[in-house]
Amino acid sequence: MASSSLSKELHFLLIPLMSQSHIIPIIDFAKLLALHRVKISIITTPLNAQKYKSIVTHALKSNLNIQLIPIHFPSQEFGLPQGCENMDTLNSLQMFKNFLLASEMMQEPLEKLIQDMEPKPSCIISTSPLTWTQQVANKFNIPRYIFQTISCFTLYCSHMLNETKIQDTLVLDDDSFLIPNVPHKIEFTKAQLPQSTQDMKSLVDNMKKFQDLARGTLINTFEELEPWYVDSYKKVVNKVFCVGPVSLCNKGMDEIVDRGNKAYVDEDNSCLNWLDSMKPKSVIYACFGSLCQISLLQMKEIGLGLESSNVPFIWIIRGLNFTLEVEKWLRDENFEERVKGRGMIIRGWAPQVLILSHSSVGGFLTHCGWNSTLEGISRGVPMATFPMFAEQFYNEKFIVNILKTGVRVGVEVSTTSWNEEKSGVLISKDEVKKAIEELMDQGLEGEERRKIAKDLAHISKKAIQEEGSSYLNIKLLIEDVMHACTQK
Repeated sequence: MASSSLSKELHFLLIPLMSQSHIIPIIDFAKLLALHRVKISIITTPLNAQKYKSIVTHALKSNLNIQLIPIHFPSQEFGLPQGCENMDTLNSLQMFKNFLLASEMMQEPLEKLIQDMEPKPSCIISTSPLTWTQQVANKFNIPRYIFQTISCFTLYCSHMLNETKIQDTLVLDDDSFLIPNVPHKIEFTKAQLPQSTQDMKSLVDNMKKFQDLARGTLINTFEELEPWYVDSYKKVVNKVFCVGPVSLCNKGMDEIVDRGNKAYVDEDNSCLNWLDSMKPKSVIYACFGSLCQISLLQMKEIGLGLESSNVPFIWIIRGLNFTLEVEKWLRDENFEERVKGRGMIIRGWAPQVLILSHSSVGGFLTHCGWNSTLEGISRGVPMATFPMFAEQFYNEKFIVNILKTGVRVGVEVSTTSWNEEKSGVLISKDEVKKAIEELMDQGLEGEERRKIAKDLAHISKKAIQEEGSSYLNIKLLIEDVMHACTQK
């Protein structure tokens, strides 16, 4: 624990972008931070406060000083549907700009809140898209730290592309290039780079502008996972603190199940009972995140690929993909009856960490979001990679080329998260089947992947334990905040 009595007077104000992929890791980080006996307030909106209330309830039972503070989110004022307080509920890319503008309107009520707070916040920690929080920090003369929900590998490779502009020389979508000045052979095509709208480009430019104004950057990773890229990124920005994998803060069954949306777990625990009945490391877990919209045609290919692999599977169909058309196809094809006993479909949210932690799960078919990637790594599960948009292709390269714990399904084209019809079918059922069979193979290559994955899981757990690298980085962060307070 931080030894100085001053640490007990510190008050950390955490502000995530209202998206599942930002809120969950920042609450997990809050729990790790609160172990050092500091006060933490997490700014959110009324609906999100209700949604994540149970997580904080578990923290309070463990004597962790964490509270959620809701602030009005002006969704309807900015043309968003009533009750739209989380990016997971957007159904169109056109609404993204409106959502960010609505988020900016939280600045004034936040400032009023801070004026009345006791004790006053010692610092602000916000996720990178919320650049307006720097203005709040400046107004109250407190340091701001950025919480990054992507890896050092992605951050550094993106920095190198921004410096060299090598991608601007590409003409055709299948033109390829190597990331310059890195120790690994990391090859991209133009089509795999994140597709950027004008609104997204403006956001990214703004984030870069405000990066230099922050006192430091917190990253949900651990130093042993990507040492070269951590060291290199430390030379690019102010103070870097690797504080993950934050999901490992969840120890008990209740904590894991309540993490995120209301989980689909029957009262009779049919999901866990089904997993209990399977052989060790025999099941593939297929889940594609909360923002990936997949066309009906592609959903069919995924389902048929899972079926034809003859590997036991749990397939999560959630969010934008849980449509009437998908449900009709499942019913018309009698799909669930065909795979009965070998396959299970969960509609909606599922307790991903709990499932990945189960001894019968031997593979993870994933969209390669960083949260899911880290959860797979920290649970020692090899991955079949199916990236679609944003930084997911970076994560695929990291899993397959650097860690060597994954198998590519073979996606070659990046899309926007909401751009389903244009994408059609990215991958055939045969490619899905082939990747699953390769991932679950019992030969030498498969055994080597499983060994590396198991070793990484062991190292990740040590990182957040007392005197581990991430634990010590959180102590260094607290000391840095204390130093900033004494400087004031």
